[in-house]
Amino acid sequence: MDDFVCDMLTQCGLSNLIEAFKDEGIDKESCYLLQDADIEKLIPRMGQRLKFKKLLSQLKAEQSPNESTQHFPPHALPSTSDKGKRKSDQQLENRGQPAVKRKCETNSSAETEAKILTDVRNTMGHICAMLQDDSDLNKLLKTKIKNLETEKKELVGVFGKTGAGKTSLINAVLEERNLLPSGSVSACTSVMIKVEGNRSNEKYEAEIEFISPEDWEDELGSLCSITKKENQEVQDNVDDSKEEYHDAVDKLSALYEEEWKGKSCEQLMESKYFKEIPQFLHSTSKTLVFESAKDLSKDIVKYTRDAEKNENYNEIKQWYWPLVKCVTVRVPNNPFLQHVTFVDLPGNGDRNKSRDTMWKGIVGDCSTVWIVTEINRAASEEESWDILKNVGSQIGNGGECRHIHIVCTKSDDIDDSDELTKAELILKRNPKAKERVRKEFNKLDKIKKHFSDECFQVFTVSSREFFRKRDLSPEDTEIPNLQEFLQNLNDCHSETLNYVSGAHGILSLIHGASRRKEDDRIKEVFEALEKNLTLQIKSIKNEMTKIYKVFEEHLQEGVERSKNSYGNILKSTLYPPKRDGRGFHKQLKKAVENRGVHQPKKGKEMNININLTSPLADSIDEEFRTTFPNGGKCGPFKGVIYSFSLVTEELKEKYKDLELQLISLKSEEERLKTSLNKSIRKRKKTVYRSLMKTIEETMQDCYRKAAAFTGTGTLQNMRETIENHVHGSQDTMFEDAKKVMMNHLHSLMMDVLKRLEDTMRESIAVSLKTNDLSILDVSAQLKKVQKLLDELKSC
Repeated sequence: MDDFVCDMLTQCGLSNLIEAFKDEGIDKESCYLLQDADIEKLIPRMGQRLKFKKLLSQLKAEQSPNESTQHFPPHALPSTSDKGKRKSDQQLENRGQPAVKRKCETNSSAETEAKILTDVRNTMGHICAMLQDDSDLNKLLKTKIKNLETEKKELVGVFGKTGAGKTSLINAVLEERNLLPSGSVSACTSVMIKVEGNRSNEKYEAEIEFISPEDWEDELGSLCSITKKENQEVQDNVDDSKEEYHDAVDKLSALYEEEWKGKSCEQLMESKYFKEIPQFLHSTSKTLVFESAKDLSKDIVKYTRDAEKNENYNEIKQWYWPLVKCVTVRVPNNPFLQHVTFVDLPGNGDRNKSRDTMWKGIVGDCSTVWIVTEINRAASEEESWDILKNVGSQIGNGGECRHIHIVCTKSDDIDDSDELTKAELILKRNPKAKERVRKEFNKLDKIKKHFSDECFQVFTVSSREFFRKRDLSPEDTEIPNLQEFLQNLNDCHSETLNYVSGAHGILSLIHGASRRKEDDRIKEVFEALEKNLTLQIKSIKNEMTKIYKVFEEHLQEGVERSKNSYGNILKSTLYPPKRDGRGFHKQLKKAVENRGVHQPKKGKEMNININLTSPLADSIDEEFRTTFPNGGKCGPFKGVIYSFSLVTEELKEKYKDLELQLISLKSEEERLKTSLNKSIRKRKKTVYRSLMKTIEETMQDCYRKAAAFTGTGTLQNMRETIENHVHGSQDTMFEDAKKVMMNHLHSLMMDVLKRLEDTMRESIAVSLKTNDLSILDVSAQLKKVQKLLDELKSC
């Protein structure tokens, strides 16, 4: 297939069909000869088929007689838009052509890698079957072959207030217009929606995960209590009370309509209310299967959204979103979801413990975070920046985030009398909007301690225009830029390379052992490797000792600052300026009832624990980021893990007859370092979060005492209880937080050193002291995998 057809399919958003056209031998000449029946066979989905036929008709109309056998360059492909000003060839070439080329090249490279990976997997499966007896060595080899498999998983967390265009953005990026419900329904902030690829079949699926009946019964008690306080507090126009009351009514009315009024919690737990969702009562998930995205979208609304008045949903009498913890949507045949999962996240945790635990876990696991906001208010809207401030430490030092993207939506919403076309106005305005957003981000000093400048990007997108293709080309909507980013996340080159090189190492081990004879040179190499291992471990231990001392010094400074500043921190937290006493009383009451944290539906979070921890965290943030970076090439512990190596070039040169054994060791080295770096990235979250966890645990007794106050003077009693507790604990609380973090850090360092030393010592012994594999001839497999490895490296 030639580039013309590849470019054409890409412009129509049909890059997933390139392989099908290639299999049928469709080139430019045969493309012009396609009839309706041929196109229907090649493109089964009607919407995609219509786009393709429209573009093909335009190409035929513009084709001159002497062009019939010439190749159209990408920039000569006409726009599929019926309206709007045509850009010059140079504009299209600058913005369109590279993206088209990259997509084609990516597909071609991915196909090659997939084929190589399949071939090597089949080879190693055959080898595993040959290792029939249960000797210790065969068990070890089988384990090594099994451990070659790694699952790449990238989480993209999507934040943004209701109406910002989160669901429309996800739909556009995945090129599934009707996938997630949006429009005149408002998001229920308690429900997370995951979107991932369906690897088991070609259906659209939705898996509904419910909270437990016990959790709902506890929540019912709280909701019923809130509604009973309606008359006085709501009539007194206390904002927090009104918001809390209306939220409680919304939840109860969604599930029970008007039947909840006047009924007890026990009555509201009767099974008759859950007849359509028996899975809830049995604490199991519910799976729904659909033929199309549109059918899925229509059916999952009642599990994910809180509907406003809308005739499209009048037939829904019971809404189940108050009972839902998470909805996982699975999409078939989507190239952007091979190894990427989208998570549509509320901006904060939830009072329900199971939801809150899931939220915190997922936020910490996100490798990318998109903050979605409308372009007209992107730089000035406080809610978007508040989201970033609230999750900053949880996704940075306390998480795995490598990319923060501010995605400014609705970039085509322009009402201007200027003589410029709408497209020209958009292209003129968007760079200015990006610059304003970057300036605002640069003001967030505390957030920037967790991230390098390279982590931050701004996109100005139009999901609506991406589908309509009227005023802007697809590239100008910047949706293709986000798609390209996802393609890079999906890229499995490193995983494929790790598998193939690991397989090559195992085969080298087996083949080298079958040829090995005991001699003095083996002993020389063994001693040289043991010496190298001792030196390398010592070097890593020395660097870790330096890091440990630096952490201890910084944390001690943080302890002293905490002791000197806790009074001012409590004053700003417990006595906020310009706050009505009754309104703040409710906020503080909710915080002490919820382990020191209160996040209203609108407005800033109150987190007493974070405030008290901030001097300690500030003292260590920058050092922590450089010691445990989420991205970059240096790796953890200032790069000493990445630089670890036993097999030097001198050894390879001197002992060429043992080259296969040394190759096996080198392969084991690389796999071990990759595995260690992943486990360190997971465990460093526990190290960092231990600071606030210790403070939070120390404060629990005081929160319980403060929550027990009622009646006149409650606000002041709560304040004094917290102040007295912190004052009495200041000599131990901050020191304890430091000690706990240092203990976690020390444990991590010792575990890394032990695993590194033990694994490599075992690998040295296996590589050089094994000679009972003479009956297993893997020379042909080794030669084949060597060739595929060379091909993979050249891709």
